[in-house]
Amino acid sequence: MNRRAPRQLSQGFTLIELMVVLALVGALLSIALPRYVTSVSRSAEVVLKQNLKATRQAIDQYYGDRGNYPRSINELVQRGYLDQYPVDPVLESRERWLVERAPDGGITNLRSGAEGVASDGRNYRDL
Repeated sequence: MNRRAPRQLSQGFTLIELMVVLALVGALLSIALPRYVTSVSRSAEVVLKQNLKATRQAIDQYYGDRGNYPRSINELVQRGYLDQYPVDPVLESRERWLVERAPDGGITNLRSGAEGVASDGRNYRDL
């Protein structure tokens, strides 16, 4: 009698199957990754605008209460006009703000030190 052993079924994936899966994952990433990066940069812009608005309002309120401008952002925090020192989320830094000063040395305005253009076409420094 001529009996052959039954063929064992392969339990793994073929190279073609793995390549198809990798191609699908790559295609999905090529769609999702740019959208993710765009949403992260837009959220940083929103936070930047909110931080600038809150700081500018604190400067104006300080001036209204005291009749002069604060000498530093720390003074706004120490006197309770701001809860904490603002962070520039585009630069992820507290130290790179551009400060506009009055002739007496007080801070009249705060701008981002980030270079580049926001999603609305304006420079970060002009927000």
